[in-house]
This record gives sequence, C-alpha cells and structure tokens, in this order.
Amino acid sequence: MPEGPTLHRLARLHQRRFGRAPVRVSSPQGRFAEEAAILDGRVLLKAEAWGKHLWHHYEGGFAVHVHLGLYGTFTEAPVPMDPPVGQVRMRMVGAEFGTDLRGPTACELHDELQVAAVEARLGPDPLRKDADPEKAWNRISSSKTAIGALLMDQAVVAGIGNVYRAEVLFRHSIHPERPGRELSHDEWDAVWADLVDLMKLSVRRGQIHVVRPEDDHGEPPYAKGRPRTYVYRRAGEPCRICKTAVAHSVMKGRNLFWCPTCQPS
Repeated sequence: MPEGPTLHRLARLHQRRFGRAPVRVSSPQGRFAEEAAILDGRVLLKAEAWGKHLWHHYEGGFAVHVHLGLYGTFTEAPVPMDPPVGQVRMRMVGAEFGTDLRGPTACELHDELQVAAVEARLGPDPLRKDADPEKAWNRISSSKTAIGALLMDQAVVAGIGNVYRAEVLFRHSIHPERPGRELSHDEWDAVWADLVDLMKLSVRRGQIHVVRPEDDHGEPPYAKGRPRTYVYRRAGEPCRICKTAVAHSVMKGRNLFWCPTCQPS
C-alpha cells in the first residue's frame, strides 16, 4: 500500500496539472458516473493529501476522496488521451494532461462536512504544515499498545506504512514491541522529527531513502524493486550496523522487522 509521500506527490502533480482550471471528469467504468457528472467542467481548486488519503477540492464545495488501498493507481498521459483501457473508475482531463484512476479502495464524492469528518479520524501527518505531533504523543504516552502497532494506526499518525515503521524505530533503537507509554517525550520528538525529514525526502526524490550516509556502502539505492533499508524485508540478513540477523514476526497482520541487538527489548 502506498505510504504518505506517494499521496503527497500525487497531490502536487494534480495541483500542477489540473489546479485552478476547469476539469473534464468522467467514469468509463460507470461506478463513479453520477458523481463525475456533477464535477464535470468544474474548476479544481486544490489537490491535497492527508496521510494515505487524497482530496480533490472543486468549486461549489465538492471534494473527491481517493484512497488507493493495495491496488489503486493513477496513470498520466498527455492530451488527447487514448480511449480508456480496463476498469477506469475516474478519468480527469485538463488542458494538457489527463489521468486515469484504476482499482482504488475508495473514490467518492464528499461535501466539506464529510471531508472534515474523515480528517477528524486521522492522526497528524508528518508532511502537513498543520500537523500537531502532541496529538499523537497524547495517544502514544497513555497506551499499553506496542509502539510498532501505534505507528501503523492511522488515527495516531497518518501516512506511515510498514517501511517507515520498521526503519524509524531502527534508527532510534526502539524495539517495536515496547509499549507506547514507555517511550520518553524526547524519544517521540526525535522519532517525529526524523519522520518529517525522511518523508519530505521521499516526496522530493520520489523514492524512499532511509539509510544514513555513514551506513551507505555504495549499494544500489533500489534492488529487486524495493528500497535499500536497515531492517525492512531483510529477515535473516545481517544488520548493517552490528551484523546480528534481522528478526521477523507478524504484528496485527503485518510483517515486522527489527534488529535484536540494536533494538533491545
């Protein structure tokens, strides 16, 4: 599932290509046809992201809510676009570019009250200027739940997925099973600041980069379609720092990776 930086990159792309201008909206698949007819020809005022959620705000108080889930994708093409191929839930066409949305978990039309209701259920997003890390800290510091699970809870922190969960905990020597209430405020401040920096870097570069320069030994940044990491998807391989075998388990249905030496329990 795409993590927060992917949605923020999409929001920036859509704002640049479609923002502040009328957009032709259709639903070749038909599952979004009534909503598309309402939006067709309206001005897209703003595209933005909150965690793993993408919003397209249109004139008239309408907003399209998109959650890509596991299989959702946007594909871009210059105008004129070719006829739709496959199950295109929503097609947007601007003056110079168009985009097709396929396979999202959610593609729905909201008013601003519904937008506010969705956002009220989300934790702070490290990539948003209005994010308040104290809101997340209040949840974490009073919880017996493992920090590894709390970081994946979108109501605690929005936009974090399995890669950032595993890597930020390694970078701060925090065992993923440590209860949230056992973290110090200083530890949380450091984790939050690191998430902000790492996720901003991903937005700028379009790729996840989590290995510090001093631990980078000239390996390709991406191999076999995945980023170079400290522990994520490296079960059984030697830790880049101490050479201990990276451990693996499952937490709340998601794969969990950590170094038993660098992240003591």
